[in-house]
Amino acid sequence: MKFAHLLTATLLLLATEAALAESTLRIGIQDDPDMLDPHRSRTYSGRLVYTALCDKLVDVTPELTFIPQLATAWNWSEDGKTLTMTLREGVTFHNGEAFDAAAVKFNLDRARTLPDSLRKSELASVENVAVVDSKTVAITLKHPDATLVSQLSDRAGMMLAPKASQGDVAAKPVCSGPYQFVQRVQQDRIVLERFKQHWNAQAYHFDKLVFLPIPDTSVRLANLRSGDLDVIERVAPSDVKTVTGDRKLKLYNTPGLGYMQLIYNVGNGERANNPVGQDKRVRKAFELAIDRDAINQVVFEGLYAPSAQPFPASSPYYDKSLPIPARDVEKSKALLSAAGVKTPLTVELKVANNPIAQQVGQIIQAMAGEAGFDVKLVATEYATMLSEQQTGNFQIGMSAWSGRPDPDGDIHQFVTCKGGQNDGRFCDAKLDELLNKARTVNPVEQRQALYNQALRLLADEVPTSYLYFDPRIIAARADLKGFVPNPDGLIRLNGVSVP
Repeated sequence: MKFAHLLTATLLLLATEAALAESTLRIGIQDDPDMLDPHRSRTYSGRLVYTALCDKLVDVTPELTFIPQLATAWNWSEDGKTLTMTLREGVTFHNGEAFDAAAVKFNLDRARTLPDSLRKSELASVENVAVVDSKTVAITLKHPDATLVSQLSDRAGMMLAPKASQGDVAAKPVCSGPYQFVQRVQQDRIVLERFKQHWNAQAYHFDKLVFLPIPDTSVRLANLRSGDLDVIERVAPSDVKTVTGDRKLKLYNTPGLGYMQLIYNVGNGERANNPVGQDKRVRKAFELAIDRDAINQVVFEGLYAPSAQPFPASSPYYDKSLPIPARDVEKSKALLSAAGVKTPLTVELKVANNPIAQQVGQIIQAMAGEAGFDVKLVATEYATMLSEQQTGNFQIGMSAWSGRPDPDGDIHQFVTCKGGQNDGRFCDAKLDELLNKARTVNPVEQRQALYNQALRLLADEVPTSYLYFDPRIIAARADLKGFVPNPDGLIRLNGVSVP
């Protein structure tokens, strides 16, 4: 009898422990993020983590409209030079600091003035940030800026706790999102736990999130199929049939905003001093050696969208009259000859150390080889590659951009003279004039005309070669409920649960 009572008590204890066990969602991501400081970081994988860690002033819907997050309302002055935002009540940062207008001012000022901030060009129009009262902030601009709300829907609008952000933010970021930072092991994992004081805590059902960087797409999928992961992002097109054929999994395939580009170093340090960096004819020759359609068919099974613009074909700013340059090996050779280049011309192409990027790099290597380029591929961990591009340690870099709802976010910071992510240091006064003016006008037709001129200038100077747009392909365990995919590819977990 005593044994029966003991057994019953033990079973009850085990049942109670199981009920109280932490629910953990494990997310496989392609790259290890760079520094977890929203004002200084630039990786897409970092944005995946920030979606759970750092609330923004504004969020983006699947229809690419802007909706309240930390700001519940906003309005413009008649002259379009002051944006007044009303802030959400009852919000606290992970360390207990109150979120208020002073915190917004701190963050926007930090993003504008931090020496190595990558948000400076995004917020270049801001003249002053003023605290009207504890829940109202007024952002005064130097000139009207049609892009500002869009900028505040991403890293420029992410809020850090002011007192906790005086030192090394990246070591322990303190935000106000639904999950708070616990641990980071470089190249291994980032662990977050549910923030019970979050203003919308009831919408988040996982106690813990674990982000696991796994560059190999096949390994990511194998871990999902075995149950070691619950969600994976950037599923390889070659794995789509495997996912759709597995009843334990569900596939989300959404047209994306992000593109892949080749960035040429034309003015960033000593490594720009070569024919590719110094002669646009050589850059054009390299571009003409590439067959974008072939890359799409061979690597992406026709699922991606070849492009020579930073805007997707669905965008009103896509220029239909500007064709994708067809591959022309003979013209490529003629341009090299006209530039006085002896072939084979050795060039270095840096790519990320994941299988897809390396495969694209190998195809470019073979194609360019037929035109007279001896392409040396250098595969590097992605965050490291971006850091090296920033410091000028590259000749050609193949890097991805995850895309933004407003067209300015897909072009301005990459090719204007002081653009925060202009790694090649291309600079053209006319291009700056066009893109700066496009920030100040609202009518679509006026912005279209400016962007069309800018695209033609870029096509002539070739500081970058746009290659393709990629869909956002996410796979998850089939019993994941409530997940709504978004063209930005970010994994929003409000309302998401598993049985």
